[in-house]
Order: sequence, then C-alpha cells, then structure tokens
Amino acid sequence: MTGTGASEPHADTASRWALLPAAGVSASALLLFGLHVRPLGYVVLLLSLAGAVLVDRVLAKDLLLIGLGISIVSTTSMEADVSWDRFFAIGTALTLAVAVPFLVDRFVYRRRAIRFPWRTGRRWPRIEKAYLVLVPLLGWAILPFYFISSGAYENWPHITDGSELARFFVGVNAVGTWDELFFICTCFALLRRHFPVWQANLLQATIFVSFLWELGYRSWGPLLTIPFALLQGFIFTRTGSLTYVLIVHLLFDAIVFLAIVHAHNPDMFAIFVY
Repeated sequence: MTGTGASEPHADTASRWALLPAAGVSASALLLFGLHVRPLGYVVLLLSLAGAVLVDRVLAKDLLLIGLGISIVSTTSMEADVSWDRFFAIGTALTLAVAVPFLVDRFVYRRRAIRFPWRTGRRWPRIEKAYLVLVPLLGWAILPFYFISSGAYENWPHITDGSELARFFVGVNAVGTWDELFFICTCFALLRRHFPVWQANLLQATIFVSFLWELGYRSWGPLLTIPFALLQGFIFTRTGSLTYVLIVHLLFDAIVFLAIVHAHNPDMFAIFVY
C-alpha cells in the first residue's frame, strides 16, 4: 500500500473492546448533528471517552481530540445561512474545531499525530488525474437531480444578491476545505492509529455524513454522502495527499454551488440536464 497519510496503528490498542468507545464517539456525532438529540449526544460522547480511558489511554487521548472538535462544532447550528452574523459564527466554530485538536496534539501531547500533508513529493498517476475529470462530470449528472427531486435545495437559502452569492461560494468552498482538514486529516488520521483502514473509514464517515445532514444533505442525500465520505478516506489512504483529496472535494463542491443556485433560480447556470 502506498502512503497512508496517517500514523501506523497504535500497537498497544489490542483489545477488542477498543472499537466500542470509538463507535460511541462517532454515534455521538450522529445524535448531535443528524438527530439533534443534544443532551443524549453529549452523554454518549462523555461515556465513550470515559470508556476509552478504561480500554487504552492513548486511544482515549486521540478520541478526546475528535470529541473536542465535535463539541465545538455543536455549539452553533450548521444549517446553511449566508447572513453576515451566521457566516462568521459558523466560520469561527469550524476554525476552532480544527485548530484546538491540532494545538492540543502539538503543544499538550507534544507529538505530530495530526498533520496536513499538502506536498508529498509524489507524482499523480494517470488514473488519479482522470478521476479529477470524472468527479465534476459525476456531480453535473447527479447533483441537480438530487437537489431538485428531493427538495433538498430548499435547505439552502434562495439567493439572488451578488454579495450573498459571493458569500455562498466562499462558504461552500470553506466548508469543503474544513471537511478534509477535520474529517480526514484529524478524525480519520487519529482513528487509523488504532484501527484497520476499513474500520477507521466507517467511523470517520459516520461523523462526516452526520455533519453533512445538518448542513442540508437530507432526504436521500446519505446515498450520495456516505460513498463520498468513504471514497475520500480511501483516496487519502492511497495517496497520503491532502492536496489531492481537497482538489477532488472542491471540484465536487463547485458543482454543488452551481446546482443549488440553479435549483432556486432555473435561469442561472442552466447547464444541467435532469
């Protein structure tokens, strides 16, 4: 296997019980973001972290970083809103959700488990370059049908003002970038220290998809977001490159932006067939 972009699994986490607290942390995200059962979600998160301490202290330290990020994100609604106050509130929460675990990892734990590998010195093979072309084509073919047929586009505001459109475009790209920094380079990388790739990927995808549900990808949206989250984890495992997975994500998000605006305003970006 080529570079994973994550540390090797922690050798001492051999107990079969290790998966339970990790799954509990992921489940807390489902409760907090997907189901909005806020008191229960925090209880599950705290019990999972306490259980991790009993199983393995290194696991507990890593799950605590993920729990910190989840908790920070949960302090404000992530439903799409381009008003200036929500724009800055969401941006602040997302920034802290990445920065706090990173700083704790560096300056409290004094290690480098969380890294952002922008440059790997590795050339992208032809298949990876082809995938960069395929991604926006798939988005063009699938996303308008999803947003319009499910009515999910209504989870985003109806925007016609130029300033709001600009904020929406920036917001879509900023959230897409944050997704990779938190779900892949933080959650997935930390989970890979303790679990096989497939388990770590399922755990991070649960958190990823729960967040996307709150963001607005509802109805049958998980049929799209679950494969996307799993693919991003798999691609990062193969390439070890944040740059590559981020380009994939932002290409897809460019079509997300066009499709949502078009769904609200059919005369705008009328480039889709559905």
